[in-house]
Amino acid sequence: MENSDRRLFFSFMKMIFILCLLLCFTSSVESLNKKVSGFYVFGDSTVDPGNNNYINTPFRSNFPPYGRDFTNHVPTGRFSNGKLSTDFIAAYVGVKKELLPAYLDPNYRNNVEELMTGVSFASAGSGYDPLTPTISNVIPIPTQVEYFRECKKKMEAVIGKQSTENHMKNAVFFMSAGTNDFALNYFTLPIRRQSYTTILAYQQFLIQHIKQFLQDLLAEGAKKIAIAGVPPMGCLPMMITMHSPNAFLQRDCIEKYSSIGRDFNQLLQHELHLMQLQLNLSSPDAKIYYIDIYGPIANMIQAHQRYGFEGINSGCCGSGYIEASILCNKASSVCPDPFKYIFWDSIHPTEKAYHNLFLTFQPTIDFIVNN
Repeated sequence: MENSDRRLFFSFMKMIFILCLLLCFTSSVESLNKKVSGFYVFGDSTVDPGNNNYINTPFRSNFPPYGRDFTNHVPTGRFSNGKLSTDFIAAYVGVKKELLPAYLDPNYRNNVEELMTGVSFASAGSGYDPLTPTISNVIPIPTQVEYFRECKKKMEAVIGKQSTENHMKNAVFFMSAGTNDFALNYFTLPIRRQSYTTILAYQQFLIQHIKQFLQDLLAEGAKKIAIAGVPPMGCLPMMITMHSPNAFLQRDCIEKYSSIGRDFNQLLQHELHLMQLQLNLSSPDAKIYYIDIYGPIANMIQAHQRYGFEGINSGCCGSGYIEASILCNKASSVCPDPFKYIFWDSIHPTEKAYHNLFLTFQPTIDFIVNN
């Protein structure tokens, strides 16, 4: 074979290989689209796309500089400079083209077509402990479940009860909460420490509320539920500021609080495993999955240069030490490049960090969808 013919042959084979990859990718996406009927989200500010915009609470982010890296630079109520991990998940599984909407947004609350493909009921500042949402007057998780029931009834009125039940069997449910229970509540206020004198007792108290939440969703026909753990809480810039011996000079992660997060995640995984064993007997088609966020965030911090991050112990907004919600506002200075920061404000990740989290979730999401 002549050199020119050989080059032509290899060029042709390369094109065939690329075409096969594209076809496989398209087929994979189409497969996901067919298998996921809707995506429903519960929890706190890590997954709230703007429900707090419509309630009387100071825990809001529907003002600049929040949302500054959206195409139109309009803040949505997401506690970040752009998208959340759940936005990336919703687009990946094919239920939304771009953003997952907030249920309380009047443009969506009565739009059954939108409600069927997915919506978030989450509220920034909320938590598993019933006391946590009262601190900032936000939406408790049981109320978020009530909103879901309301949403479900709207579907039943349009497509019927049986079709709604079938819809729920192929929907994915996602929960992300817990950090506020520790950071805003147990570590900060004395009331829970008086009732639960050991951190283990408080963690077990939270687990009981998580189990109740899961039972409530299962009773409504949910079959695929993902529960995220808590992050390395000692690495949150606000936690460093509040608990470091010298917040300006010593800004390393505080192991005491991160270890509490690790212990809680282990306890949560153990309880989810026990609950799954019970479900295997009573409802074998129902599955509960654990989503690890501790490891990916800790890895981003420890190996920050590999990910292109420079700011790892402060947020992009203001000083990055204490600003969040109303303290991060249009008068605040903003770092030149948020994509070099893990945290947008003193608590919440940037869009880039959320996207990195999504990429680590992706294999688990694939498994959830295909099982």
